Amino acid sequence: MRYQITGKQIDVGEALQTHVQTELGLVVQKYASRPTEATITFSKSAHEYVCESTVHLSTGLTATAKARATEIYAAFDACSEKLDKQLRRYKRRLKDHYKDRTEPVELFGASSYILARESDVEDMEPETLAPVIVAEMQTQIPSLSVGEAVMQMELAGAPVLVFRNQKKNGVNVVYRREDGNIGWIDP
Repeated sequence: MRYQITGKQIDVGEALQTHVQTELGLVVQKYASRPTEATITFSKSAHEYVCESTVHLSTGLTATAKARATEIYAAFDACSEKLDKQLRRYKRRLKDHYKDRTEPVELFGASSYILARESDVEDMEPETLAPVIVAEMQTQIPSLSVGEAVMQMELAGAPVLVFRNQKKNGVNVVYRREDGNIGWIDP
């Protein structure tokens, strides 16, 4: 796993870096098979130290935690406990959702486009109504139940997830609404 340990106007010594790598490595290895990157940032707010951690996993999950304490090691330990709890909950959710599944999740390919917006002129009408396509790539669309799709969307922290409904075999969308609820589009 790749670690990026930094301090905002704080000197992060070798002892703290070693402590962070050892403890965070133990926490992440308990629940995740292939972590890819961890970013830990220490800062000071008045008399307290603040530790912010972000761990990216190969499954696409990003776990984040933030903690405060009067000592820098205590701030990291509290942050590490929060990450441990978050990863434990995610792993339990995955086990609960996939315990009844007899076959692996089926994926099929689709094109994904990123459309550019004109940043210079926002209020004026564009010359042409056709947007400029900046990037085109292939993406995988999983075949899931609605409950599994909502769980995957929440785990990934995404605002929307496109999936193929297992029961109806059609393309569906789940998304997070502004009121905090989950919306489901079933055409």
